[in-house]
Amino acid sequence: MFKRCLPLPFLVACAALTACKSEDPSKVPSPTAPAKVTAQAVESKSWSDVIEALGTAQANESITLTAKITETVRKVNFTDGQAVAAGDVLVELTSSQQAAQLKDAQAMARDADRQYQRQQDLVKQGTVSKALFDTATATRDSNIAKVDAIRAQLSDRVITAPFGGVLGLRRVSPGTLVTPGTEITTLDDIDTIKLDFSVPETLLGAVEVGQEVQATTAAWPARQWQGRVTSIDSRVDTASRSVLVRAQIDNRERVLRPGMLLTVQVFRAPRMALVLPEIALVQVGTDSFVFRIRPDSSVEQVRIVPGARRRGEIEVREGLQAGDRIVVDGTVKLRSGAKVAVEEHVAATAAPAAVN
Repeated sequence: MFKRCLPLPFLVACAALTACKSEDPSKVPSPTAPAKVTAQAVESKSWSDVIEALGTAQANESITLTAKITETVRKVNFTDGQAVAAGDVLVELTSSQQAAQLKDAQAMARDADRQYQRQQDLVKQGTVSKALFDTATATRDSNIAKVDAIRAQLSDRVITAPFGGVLGLRRVSPGTLVTPGTEITTLDDIDTIKLDFSVPETLLGAVEVGQEVQATTAAWPARQWQGRVTSIDSRVDTASRSVLVRAQIDNRERVLRPGMLLTVQVFRAPRMALVLPEIALVQVGTDSFVFRIRPDSSVEQVRIVPGARRRGEIEVREGLQAGDRIVVDGTVKLRSGAKVAVEEHVAATAAPAAVN
């Protein structure tokens, strides 16, 4: 007995009808909801670039006090770390022999001067020859020179401060035999600190005499010192391709010490730049992108050229215009063409940009 076969199209239609009747309408997919993001308009702001570097503090004036002659220390007139003024007597060496020689030379000089005065009167009267007067003049000058020489010897036995500043540690005591070059102490003028730091030659055109600088140190992290660039070295180091810059910092409290390591920030003149929050940036390899919002509330991925950075913000050199609205938060769930629901982003105040 033969069975009647149904046409294949009829069977397919029946199967489709059965599937439609059994499907739950609540499980039918609905259109994708817009992604919630925060957005901000790109603004043109005042942008102050900052060059950052590490510098070494130097005293405004600095010397190591040493003896000029071989002699015994008679008296020490200072203590460790004492502040002194220019001309203060710090150390006295034994000088009794030179003091006696000075008295003898002064007596001879006074006698020679009396002979000179007497001969001068007699020459005017014509009773003494000019030759005798010349001899008296030479004798007087010779004795004056001897007095000056002994006084110079005495001055070498008195060591004074050539300028005002702060003394270091004392290296001698009364009775110490010193020789030429023996270190007595150090003297530093630290009311003003010279801060030397290097910048790459590529930034040489961005550094000028008179620019403001700000310095910090790990010893006092909460404090800042202000100063100005005073000079730029005339040569670029051929090994590091950097140039040495010197700034002066007011240190009247004498907190900073020579040799300290300081972090330096050199402030450049402000300029106008397009600025956006740094969190809006999407980095793909070496390329930088942002999502720009179209008028229809969809987004497009835009490639930009970033510039300098500062805390929380980044400069845009190419790719955007002032007024463009970009996605700040929520970029990880976006793709070009996606619809978004926008909440405005509140921008925070940022610090000046740093250029390394």
